Amino acid sequence: MPLTSSPIMQSSPGTYWQWRGNPIYYVCAGEQQPQKPPLLLVHGFGASTDHWRKNIAQLQKQFQVWAIDLLGFGRSAKPNLEYSGNLWREQLHDFIDEVICQPTILAGNSLGGYASLTVAAEYPQSTVGLILLNSAGPFTDTQAQSTQKSQPNFIGKLMRSILLQPWASFLLFQYLRRPSVIRKTLNKVYLDRSAVTEQLVDDIYRPSCDRGAAAVFNSVFKTPQGEKVDVLLSQMQCPLLLLWGENDPWINARERSNKFSQHYAQLTEYYLKAGHCPHDEIPEQVNTLITNWVLSIIGLQS
Repeated sequence: MPLTSSPIMQSSPGTYWQWRGNPIYYVCAGEQQPQKPPLLLVHGFGASTDHWRKNIAQLQKQFQVWAIDLLGFGRSAKPNLEYSGNLWREQLHDFIDEVICQPTILAGNSLGGYASLTVAAEYPQSTVGLILLNSAGPFTDTQAQSTQKSQPNFIGKLMRSILLQPWASFLLFQYLRRPSVIRKTLNKVYLDRSAVTEQLVDDIYRPSCDRGAAAVFNSVFKTPQGEKVDVLLSQMQCPLLLLWGENDPWINARERSNKFSQHYAQLTEYYLKAGHCPHDEIPEQVNTLITNWVLSIIGLQS
């Protein structure tokens, strides 16, 4: 099935920052706003700053907008090491501290949401607000329920033990990185398939060709789970905006929303007719919600 044809939308030009000896790619767009905090956009697993191009184009009219490729993804370096939420937490915090140089509003999708949450929880002085779009990350009670269902989890544990083998992980990576498979995956997680373009597939495929990309993928199966979301929320102090693509087959939006509400009262949330990546699928709606929420928490009228 051919992908939808659409005009190529150029990404904002980026540059590199050296972090722990590794080049980290980032984008900055828009002028610094004295009365408005900057935004830092953080992509999900397998994505990059390119996934935010539709948001940067509009949000930069109101804010200074930054987007960053997490270590191991996009145009950033892909060294062979253990990747974890803790690693990306330190990367994001150091980026805010050394490059942005002022407290920031973090916005993260999926894995990028979890990484952003760890920054907001453990470095509150760096975070003005947090925006999570179909954010990943385990809750304590979810983990407890899983351990009680040891029999149904047998197959899952077996598969994980197999994927811990480098050869198995490498073969799976080679399969999943094929453009045709990327396309099928996107068609499953996007409600509006017209948003699944050749450009989007290429944005995800291209970094997978980089040296070290397979090792990054392999490390995902070896890295222990990070801190639970409810524990992180108990440490957090800033306002929280939750944007849920209701048609996400990977995340039960209503169920996760209830868990967030149980553990954090200072939040605003919206349910959207979209899949796992609402910022890319319905960018105009997401950009408007982000703009209005940011202006409300800093006391400015939209």
